[in-house]
Amino acid sequence: MKSQIFSILLISLNLLGFAQNPIGMPDIVNYDNTTYSAGTHNWDIQQDRNGVMYFANDEGVLTFDGSRWKIYPLPNKTIVRSIKIGFDNKIYAGGQGDFGFFSPNENGKLVFTSLKEKIPSQHRSFADIWNVHSIGNAIFFRAENNIFKWQNEKITVLTTKTKWLYMGMANNTIIAHEKDRGLLKLAGNNWLPLLTGTIPYDFMISSVSQFGKDTILVSSFAHGLHTIQNGQITPVKAAGNMLNISNARKIDHNSIAIATLYNGCYLVDTSGKLIYHLSKSSGLQNNAIIGLFKDNSNNIWLGLADGISFIANNNAIKHINPAIFDNAAGHTSMIYNNTFYVGLSNGFYSLPLTGGKDISATQNNFTNVPNANGQAWGMNIVSGKLLLARHEGAFELTETGTQPVSTAQGYWNFLSYNSANTNQPVVLAGNYNGISVFNYANNKFNVVGNINNFAESARFVVADSKNNIWVSHPYKGVYKIALADMQTKNVNLYTDKKGLPSTFNNHIYQVKNKIVVGTEKGVYEYNPAKDRFEISSYFEPVFGKKYVRYLKEDAQGNIWFIEEKKLGVAQYNGKTYKLLYIPELNGKTLGGFEHIHCVDKNNVFIGAQKGFYHLNYEKYLANDGKQQVRISLVKAFGKSDIGLFGGYFGDVNENIGQKEIPKIKHGWNSFHFEYSSTVNRNKENTFYSCYLKGFDEKWSALDKKTEKDYTNLPAGHYIFMVKTQDNLGNESPVATYEFTILPPWYQSIVAYLVYGLIFLGIIYLVYKRQQRKITNQRIAFQREQEHIKYMHQLEMDKSEKEIIKLKNEKLEMEIDTKNSELASNTMHLVQKADMMSKIKSELFKLKNELKDDTQTADFNKIIRLLSAEEKSDESWEQFSVHFDKVHVDFIKHLKDKFPSITSNELRLSAYLKMNLSTKEIATLMKISPRGVEIGRYRLRKKLNIPSNVNLFEFFNAV
Repeated sequence: MKSQIFSILLISLNLLGFAQNPIGMPDIVNYDNTTYSAGTHNWDIQQDRNGVMYFANDEGVLTFDGSRWKIYPLPNKTIVRSIKIGFDNKIYAGGQGDFGFFSPNENGKLVFTSLKEKIPSQHRSFADIWNVHSIGNAIFFRAENNIFKWQNEKITVLTTKTKWLYMGMANNTIIAHEKDRGLLKLAGNNWLPLLTGTIPYDFMISSVSQFGKDTILVSSFAHGLHTIQNGQITPVKAAGNMLNISNARKIDHNSIAIATLYNGCYLVDTSGKLIYHLSKSSGLQNNAIIGLFKDNSNNIWLGLADGISFIANNNAIKHINPAIFDNAAGHTSMIYNNTFYVGLSNGFYSLPLTGGKDISATQNNFTNVPNANGQAWGMNIVSGKLLLARHEGAFELTETGTQPVSTAQGYWNFLSYNSANTNQPVVLAGNYNGISVFNYANNKFNVVGNINNFAESARFVVADSKNNIWVSHPYKGVYKIALADMQTKNVNLYTDKKGLPSTFNNHIYQVKNKIVVGTEKGVYEYNPAKDRFEISSYFEPVFGKKYVRYLKEDAQGNIWFIEEKKLGVAQYNGKTYKLLYIPELNGKTLGGFEHIHCVDKNNVFIGAQKGFYHLNYEKYLANDGKQQVRISLVKAFGKSDIGLFGGYFGDVNENIGQKEIPKIKHGWNSFHFEYSSTVNRNKENTFYSCYLKGFDEKWSALDKKTEKDYTNLPAGHYIFMVKTQDNLGNESPVATYEFTILPPWYQSIVAYLVYGLIFLGIIYLVYKRQQRKITNQRIAFQREQEHIKYMHQLEMDKSEKEIIKLKNEKLEMEIDTKNSELASNTMHLVQKADMMSKIKSELFKLKNELKDDTQTADFNKIIRLLSAEEKSDESWEQFSVHFDKVHVDFIKHLKDKFPSITSNELRLSAYLKMNLSTKEIATLMKISPRGVEIGRYRLRKKLNIPSNVNLFEFFNAV
């Protein structure tokens, strides 16, 4: 019986496991352990209100902020089995032999605090903490032998006689599975039965989660998926017998995600019907899923036995690339007779449609179109028939497969053409060697000829209202073929000589009933009046000078385009256009063979390098627009680097701003900021803009960089700000980090005080110096004045001396003159006396010879007169008076100084003063020269004049 039950369960599992996936699968992003640099196993997953993801990893608590991974190990370096964000916004973690919580330190970096020491000593020995949950103000940790309750700074131990197999939380109640008593719920510190009935003995619970208001979703390793309501347990249809479920939880109102240990992840609706199944074959790293989590955007995270996978479950873009495609490139697509046809590089495939609004959700299999293998290029519906353009030729789709229309090599596309001179429409078929002409007759297409005088490859073909055919060639230009009765009148080639910006990379389309060319420098339009191309006045405001490779108009008037390798749409509101890019598909289109098929607003198909992408345009535009950005790291650099901020202003689940503003020394004035968007959808359309208030002049241009550096910032107060914006124009709130760079030591307050003191000291010194200078200047001035006065006095003295000298010289001259006159007079007297003596002597001789007494008496009379004259000439008194006048009382002074001096000695002294010679003195004194010498000697002796002193000099000094 048991083997029959197991067989039934196995058959049910296999049926579910091999059920058909939808054609459009969500993108899967895989992160292996080399990417996040931690252990392989990821046991549990959480997300805080700021969007940061947390994983219980073999090497600790692993975090992901949307751009960067960080690992926070436990102190004992053991495996972290379980994590939970608690009521107090801390993240609680259970490891091997330890449990506690992570909370940020003063720098915002997560630090672990162990609670093991709070456990009563007899219960401190335990192995793994497998589950952690938070209810009210209590945190519960499950080991096999005990459940620990942390509340009010105290740990209570909830024991069991057997083992605790599981602990979970739902309906705001702790639910546990005890080996003997089964499923229990906690009321206070007491355990009560959860179910009114019993469950199989081998019912091993693996997860518990909220399913409805009063309904619990329960998974079991051996008994599949169940719900519990009012104590009754009920299997979920089609999933009630699944095996090895490790986790299950409701994703939205209509879907449940189921993780298995060996068969990947299932998404089922609430009735159990499969929506899709993801496994290694469809993109997962492996099929062993341990942890399952729904994030804030209803996307799914899987913790694997080896790695982490992110499933973009809520994205509007799905990838269509079933195994039958064999990763071939998507070239063309078409809906025909309620069947979806696609052409790839390895053939044509068909898919019957089920009538759903979103074609990507169709759960059906693509099949090969019979006889349509090989390179597929294009498809067109002409005259109600589907024509297939292949490398092998042109074919018509029939009920049994394909029917060849032309087996000539290489057809690109088909264009319905109405000639003015024909009653029936024809088909222009662009091919490798020109354009073929088909008609439809006898229920089939027939080749009726070729467009003559034209043999170029015609992949891009359009026709204008005047029935001209336009063909663009990738490196030759654009051709206009004018027809008359389907015969070529002329062929004109348009290159850069006819208005196009270049001969190369021109692609012709008919958009808004205009013949336009997408070029490397914008969209050009044909001007028939000038017969040349010129920049389109209609499209230039839309596309400017962008390199537009592809244009496609949809039913709503929007223009889908590919700019280089970027997909976008010019949204039309009836008057103007607004460009919207779809960056999730950047670089994923097939360069040179672009294809966009706009079925309706829910279904846009884009040819890709591998298969196709499906865009639900309406859902894409309905994105809630929620953007969130977080600063995760701030470092300052100088001679070394210091971590200023580790990502948290408060506890992990708090959304608060910065509390304290750090003051950083000037030596660390270069900064590195890291930031990221924590919204885990559409990473490709997230752009960042930064602004450093206090330094930058404006916000930076949007880009995808998630870090910013500033070097050598001057001292001051700064606020670093960052925000995100998506391609729809939605912006996030601004995240900020505020800091102050202190001035260098030489610009600090203390330094300025010192500078002030120094300045005051300098002022004081300058003042004192100025005082000294003024004093010195005054002294110098006084000295200068005294000097000037002295010099003036000297000048005056000199002048006086000069005057005195002159006077002295004059006096001396006068004295000399007087002396000369005295000497002359004296000599004259001497000569006169001498002459008179001679006359007297001669008279005496004559007298003696006279005989006559009368004559003798006359001679005597004369002799007496002469004798009287002699006596008058010898008057010393008269001489001394004159001499003293000349020589300033010389004789008087000499008498006063030497009273014993005689009259003759005074007379000799006067003559010596006059510097007369010995002979002259002898004559004047009527003594012999010898007598003069003797007189000199006596005079020297009387006056005590040393022998070495000249008498003339001596008398001059008297």
